[in-house]
Amino acid sequence: MANSNTTQEIESLAAEIGESIYIDVAKWHLYLAEAHLHTIVAEKVYPLIENDELSEASVISILRQIPVKLGAGRLEVSLLELLPMQCQVNLIDLLEKYQNNR
Repeated sequence: MANSNTTQEIESLAAEIGESIYIDVAKWHLYLAEAHLHTIVAEKVYPLIENDELSEASVISILRQIPVKLGAGRLEVSLLELLPMQCQVNLIDLLEKYQNNR
């Protein structure tokens, strides 16, 4: 039963992330839901929320570790490099709010 609740919480968090956070490619805003990156971000950051270990440094570290393939895989860039600074700030704010509302 707890696993089902966790899955629902991750899906809910992923939906919020996917609708609010975007990568910037040549001044085009591609939201993480459209890029199919929202779920992986939620899965990686959820343990930080659950274990009360959420910090800017921990989120930045996770974003740095998520590879994004470009050009049919010819180039790989960390998600951190594709997020504008404001989206990084917005993501951390979103995660803090999510943690406080649990």
